[in-house]
Formats: sequence, structure tokens, C-alpha cells
Amino acid sequence: MNFSLNTLLQLGLMILFGIFMGRMAKHIKLPNVTGYLLAGLLLGPYFFPALGITHTVLTEEFVNEISVISEVALGFIAFSIGNEFKFSYFKKVGVTPVVIASLESLFAVVFVVAALVATGHALPFSLVLGSIAAATAPAATIMVINQYKAKGPVTQTLLSVVAIDDATALLLFSIAVAVAKSLEGGSTNMLLSILQPVGQILAALLAGFVLGFAMLVPMRFFHKRGNRLGLIVGFLFTAIGLADLLGLSSLMLCMGFGATVANLSSEASQIMDIADSITAPIFILFFVASGAGLQIGILGQVGAIGAIYILFRVCGKIFGTWLGGRICHADSKVSKYLGPCLIPQAGVAIGLTLVAGKVVPDYAGQIRAVVLAGTLVYELFGPGITKFSLTKAGEIKTA
Repeated sequence: MNFSLNTLLQLGLMILFGIFMGRMAKHIKLPNVTGYLLAGLLLGPYFFPALGITHTVLTEEFVNEISVISEVALGFIAFSIGNEFKFSYFKKVGVTPVVIASLESLFAVVFVVAALVATGHALPFSLVLGSIAAATAPAATIMVINQYKAKGPVTQTLLSVVAIDDATALLLFSIAVAVAKSLEGGSTNMLLSILQPVGQILAALLAGFVLGFAMLVPMRFFHKRGNRLGLIVGFLFTAIGLADLLGLSSLMLCMGFGATVANLSSEASQIMDIADSITAPIFILFFVASGAGLQIGILGQVGAIGAIYILFRVCGKIFGTWLGGRICHADSKVSKYLGPCLIPQAGVAIGLTLVAGKVVPDYAGQIRAVVLAGTLVYELFGPGITKFSLTKAGEIKTA
């Protein structure tokens, strides 16, 4: 049973309770985003029913219906990440972020797959589940960086790595799925399985470049803040909708959009300031909705497999980051503190479970349960660990 509330009332309660819980989290030195997630968990349809209490504020249907808010929030976040992709930065640091992103994704997969196989699980199942471990959710990490105004080599590298991570995760997942299909006896073209996601990534980046270039044309004729905000929102909505229409990654498309603005416009910083002026309530709604979607009851269903996935994914991310940093002779703080900042995992990983279920249908329910349990743990604890790591690196100044 749930309280009968209309849509605007529920959205209003989400924002207000999110702000309140964000402040409560701040009092115990946790990031605001942790409070937003907890607010959603308390308002949502899973937490209290798991305790035997039937009344909830937000229904499962309502949480699913407002998925457009998540799409918009992730679009703004990807646009913000893309804005960090300046050619001047990559001329200075070279391939370091690419190497680190590739290795942290690879070793997250290797560690999970190896642990699952070592504990007696089937190789196709281990490959498909393990490949999902590569994905990292940038949203919570970006919120922590923005809240505490973190600055330094770890933060700068982190912004690039979480952006590249989306591409490396899709590639590794595609390879693992192709191998799993062949092991299961299904016919598959390995080369095509690898080239398809590469083509989708390139198409998304190209579409982002076209939209970014197109937005900068009217920007020259509109100088009032309100008009510019309208252009940014209009083009960003178009980018998200176009990605959905063409079956492309909206994250990659919006990153390409942001990178184009960053590299072609001398007013990139002003454009980002205008975009940021509208995002606060959108981000609160996004994280509260994300918290509402965390299924607390799933923890009891995943057992040892869930523990292996959650633990060894983190170990793989940390080891891969350390190794990548050492290979590229990055700042010692990057090698030491960047890995724990890559713990959060959410949307992309959950989306990949739908594909995974078709590859190994006998394990579909188990894979989804494990990834959902991992999302619950990573999203609740990841932001706090990110703050701790950036503080230890000296890039968050404590009061």
C-alpha cells in the first residue's frame, strides 16, 4: 500500500527530503549525494516493505515513470565531463588517462572472472557477469568533485578516466559476450562483435560534434543568459533524444557535445556556468530516484557470488589504476588514490544485464540480482570513499 499523491507533490517531496538528507549527511562528513540516495531509499518502494511495512511514499511505477529525469541528469553530467576533454590537457598528459581507463576496466573483469571460475562457476556465466564489472558510473563521482571543488592531478585524471571508462566497458563486454556465445555453441562473428560497439561509439561522438558545432553558431547572436540557457537545454535535450532514436550511447554523445564546445569556443567556461545554474534540482531528483530504485531486499539473494563480484571488482579497479599509473609514470597520488574513486556503478551496468540475460538465459535472474546488489553497495558507499580518497590526496581542502 502507498500514499495517494499526485506527481508534483511527489517530486516536491523528493527535492525537499533530498535537501534535508543531504544536509544530514554533511553533518556526519559524508557527501551530499549519499544523503540524496538515502532519501530515495527511505521514500522508495523497497526499503520499508523489506522491513514488513507496507506504506511507501513513492511507488515502483512512479519511479519507473520519471526515468526521463535520469536521462536528463546523465546528459548534463556527460556534457560536463566532455567539457574537461580539452586538447591542451591531453597534449600535456599524453595517453595516461587512456592507459589507466583501459587497465582498470580490464583488471576489474579479469579479477571477477578469475574468482568466479576458481570457485567453480561456469566459464560463460563468469565471463558475462565479470565483463559487467568494467562499467563505472560517473554521476556520483562528479557530484563529489563539484561539491568539494576538488582540484589536482587525481581529480583531473579521474574526470578523463570516468569518461573513457564507458567506451572501454562496452568493448570488453562485447568481447566477453562473443566468447561466451561461442562457448555456449552459438555462432558469432568475433570481429563484428568488437567492431559494432566501436562503430556506435564513433557515431555517438560524431553526432555530439555536429550538435556542439551547431549550438555554437546561434550562441554568437544570443548573449543574454536566459537565451543561452534555452539554447543549451534545447540542444542537450535534442542530443539525448537523438541518441535514444538512433540507439547510441547518450553518455558518449553528450560527452562529444561537451568536448566540442570546450575545444571550439572561447566562452566554454561561461557556457558551463550557465548550464550548472539549472542542474541542482535535476541532480537531486536523479539521485533520490536512484536511491528509490535500490532494492535492499536483493542483498539476501546473491550469496557468495554477490560477495565475489562486489569485492573483486573493487580490487581489480584499484590494481589496474595503480598499474596504469606506474606504467605511465603518473603522479604517485594518481596511482595510489584514483582507484577507490572508481567504485560507483549504476545505469550502464544495469543496462548490460539485459543483454547478458539473452546470452546466458539460464543465469539471467542471477546476473541481474548480483549487479543490482552491487549497485546498492557501490552507490551508498562509493561517494564517501571517493571523498576520503580525494581528501587523502590533498585535493579536497577540509575546513
